[in-house]
Amino acid sequence: MADTEQDPTYKRVMLKISGEALMGDQGYGLHPPTVERIAKQVQSVHEMGVEICMVIGGGNIFRGLAGSAQGMERTTADYMGMLATVMNALAMQAALEGLGVYTRVISAITMNEVAEPYIRRRAVRHLEKKRVCIFAAGTGNPYFTTDTAATLRANEMACEAIFMGKNGVDGVYDKDPKTNPDAKRYDTVSYDEVLQKNLKVMDASAIALARDNHKPIIVFPLDDPNGFRGILQGKGAHTLVKG
Repeated sequence: MADTEQDPTYKRVMLKISGEALMGDQGYGLHPPTVERIAKQVQSVHEMGVEICMVIGGGNIFRGLAGSAQGMERTTADYMGMLATVMNALAMQAALEGLGVYTRVISAITMNEVAEPYIRRRAVRHLEKKRVCIFAAGTGNPYFTTDTAATLRANEMACEAIFMGKNGVDGVYDKDPKTNPDAKRYDTVSYDEVLQKNLKVMDASAIALARDNHKPIIVFPLDDPNGFRGILQGKGAHTLVKG
């Protein structure tokens, strides 16, 4: 039976997830059933007619900042982290195309054998053709996180909102709800409050970029199989970050 629920709130969105979201309970690397579970959430939203961009972190394989802290030169460490995001993007592409969703991996670092180079107009055309675009290798520059890359690409692709999928939490809290039972959850919060209170949504440069371009950020539970789709239908727990 066709879905008779309301039309999606947004027509084009950016989904940002961490690399750690792909590793399941393993503590490292990729967990194929977890990748497939997330891909099914993306497929469900894609079937609503929503155009989807994605950025996936690389922390399940290599984190540049951690490598730098252990004595590695920061620029080299960051490039290694960018390569990790390409591996995650290829894994997600394989899962999505296994579900019949046409997908393009678009890399900020040229590697023509496995991904397209980032050309904005071409990427927009892929979205218009209802292909999921996974943007890999961050911004292509060291010292910038995948949070910043997601916000940058969301602006360039004219996404209407950035969806931040988080494991184990259903929104933004004033402190870690896993260790503080009295943590307060926000339904809505301003960009400036996120920055002033150092709420763990995105890094400061990404929040500032979203604020300056009036790009709402929706923090939702990635482990809820209906979370992504539900919010686009006006239901489900989440926090809205806006001006």
